[in-house]
Parts: sequence; structure tokens; C-alpha cells
Amino acid sequence: MLKPRFLTITGLILLAVASRLLPHPPNFAPITAIALFGGAYFTRKWAAFVVPFIIMFVTDLLLGFHTDMLAVYVGFALIVGIGFMLRNRISITGIIGASLGGSVLFFLITNFSVWLTGAMYPHTAGGLLTCFAAGIPFFQYSVISTLVYSSIMFGAFELAKSKFPELSTVRA
Repeated sequence: MLKPRFLTITGLILLAVASRLLPHPPNFAPITAIALFGGAYFTRKWAAFVVPFIIMFVTDLLLGFHTDMLAVYVGFALIVGIGFMLRNRISITGIIGASLGGSVLFFLITNFSVWLTGAMYPHTAGGLLTCFAAGIPFFQYSVISTLVYSSIMFGAFELAKSKFPELSTVRA
């Protein structure tokens, strides 16, 4: 039987992922916030990876795949690890720090992949720097979206825990 905590966490992730299907600015997506949230709240580590990955994969089936999908999923997995560090010490400053750190990590991994696997930039140090520089305008959307989605997801779950204490004690 699925526990209320597991269902609540999964439901919040589903809602965030569903927002990927709505029109939005480039890179304004819930990916980093979902990874942080899952890592912070699922008490079973396998669930922190599997549930968000399955949900993300289903929306990727609808949105389409691209050559840098492996980098996206590797970044996603590493950010789940950052979420693990938030466990049992959720705070506003911790969430902001993890959101900013996760956004930077995702930016570095995905832009490195674009440079490494693509033909748009020369495979030189200068080409890598040019690739990172070209990604900066999109990075602002990534940071803002991570902060917004993290605030909503973490805030909603903490509010739910205050109203329904069983969400605090039941393993997810």
C-alpha cells in the first residue's frame, strides 16, 4: 500500500513535471527543483531517483529527445545527491543554496555536453568558453525557475506537513 507521504511527494513532482508541457521561456523548467525535492524528501534513495526519472522520461517521450539527454539525466542524478544533503535540515538558506548550486552544476554539465558532442563550437578551450558564454542568457531562466519551483514544492510540502503530521513520520 502506498503511504500518504510517498503519494504527496510524487504528486508534487507530477505537478511540477506537468508544467514542462505548458508554454514557458527557454530553460524555465522544474528539472533542478524536482531533483532537489526528491532527494530531500524521499526517505528511500531508490525512490528519489526512480520516481522523478520515470516521470521525466514520460514527459520527454511527449516533448521529444535530443542529443544531450544523457547529460540532462546525469545532471539530474547528481542534483538528487545535492537534495540528499538537505535531508533532515530543510531551511530557506539551504534550499536557496542547493537551488543555486544545482543550477550551476546543471549549466556546467549540459553546456559541456553541447560543446563535447556538437559541431557548433570548436573542440578547443576557446570553443568551450564560447559555448558557456552562449549559454549564459538561458542560465538566468534556469536559476529563476529553480528558485520558483523549489519555493513552491518545498513550501507546499512543509505546509502540508504542518496540516497533516503523518506526512512527517511515514516513510516515503
